[in-house]
Amino acid sequence: MSSAPESFTLAIKAQPGAPRSEVVGWLGEAVKVKVQAPPLEGRANEALLKFLAEELDLPPRCVSLVRGDSSRQKLVRIMGLERTEALRRLGLS
Repeated sequence: MSSAPESFTLAIKAQPGAPRSEVVGWLGEAVKVKVQAPPLEGRANEALLKFLAEELDLPPRCVSLVRGDSSRQKLVRIMGLERTEALRRLGLS
């Protein structure tokens, strides 16, 4: 018997061009994340996904952008963790 990996989406409010990448906290229903990369040619999106994967201790393939490629409001899919554990790892629980 195999169980499907946990998967959920998380609303993100991204702030590119920050001095350092960090999870700031809740901003309404979204998680505010500062990203060091500039918002040029998808660099901030790549940096955001890589940063989240590192913070969650997941392989990069487990964190993907669902919506918001050119917006600060993003929807990110996280696979391989339950939501409560992911929020704990991000320091949000």
